This record gives sequence, structure tokens and C-alpha cells, in this order.
Amino acid sequence: MLLFEIKTIALFLATALAEIIGCYTAYLWLKQDKSIWLLVPGGISLAIFAWLLTLHPAPAGRVYAAYGGIYIFSSIMWLWLVNGVKPTVWDVSGAAVAMLGMAIIMFSPRQMIN
Repeated sequence: MLLFEIKTIALFLATALAEIIGCYTAYLWLKQDKSIWLLVPGGISLAIFAWLLTLHPAPAGRVYAAYGGIYIFSSIMWLWLVNGVKPTVWDVSGAAVAMLGMAIIMFSPRQMIN
């Protein structure tokens, strides 16, 4: 079962990276006066992001909900590694709560609720 969790988290991390890169290229163009041509790789990255979300075996709504936790974690890492802004204890705490939420949503036992 651990292999499933590792694969799920790795796929979510790749998905988050694709989304953040796609959005960051638009940010660079709009806010930092970089070349409009950055939108080409950005658009490709966003298409890859959407495709990666389809690779999960879970229902789409559950995947989208759980992915948010990984996205929050990945964004805080981007803040630190790319933007050079050290996360606060509140950033790290919030990301940890989001990751816990992702784990509960994706890896908890399933029961049908009527």
C-alpha cells in the first residue's frame, strides 16, 4: 500500500510543478515585463498540469480536493527556493495542515454514505 501513497504524492508534486511553472511564466510576462513568448512554454506546462490530474485512479473531485494540499506545500517551497523568501512558521504550519488534509482525503478507508 505504501507504494500507492508514494506514487500518488509524486504525481501530485509533478502536477503542482507543472501548474506553478505555467502560472509563473504568465506572472513574469504580466508583472515583470518579460517576453510574451514565455506564454508558450507556460501554456504547454498548464496543459501538462491538466493531463497529469487525469492520471489518478480516484474520482476527479477527490483528486482536485486533495491536490490542493500538495499545491499549497509546493507553493510554499517555490516561495522559498525560487522567490528567495524564507517561509514563516505560519507558512509551514499551514502547509502541514493542508498536507494532512490531502492524506486524509486520498488515503483514508472508503465507506459508502447513504
